[in-house]
Amino acid sequence: MDLMRPSVQADGGDLVLLRADVNTGVVEVQLQGACSSCAISSDTIQGGVTRILKDRLTWVTEVVGDVQETDDLEGSMSLGTGGYVPRYRSL
Repeated sequence: MDLMRPSVQADGGDLVLLRADVNTGVVEVQLQGACSSCAISSDTIQGGVTRILKDRLTWVTEVVGDVQETDDLEGSMSLGTGGYVPRYRSL
């Protein structure tokens, strides 16, 4: 988690470990702050967090994630710089 948190925190959010069950292989995480209103928060969990945890911890079979919903939309958006938007070169 400490490997991934600085990247999330740089955008005004945070990544919190809620639960890790070694027997079932399920890890539960939560995105907070600006990440709770980010359009790509599900991609962050599935593409980033899941990939990294499965690569580094052989017992992880599934990563379940959600966002902190107690923050209001405007408040959470003001915490960060926004989501990553890929830029494509035209050929």
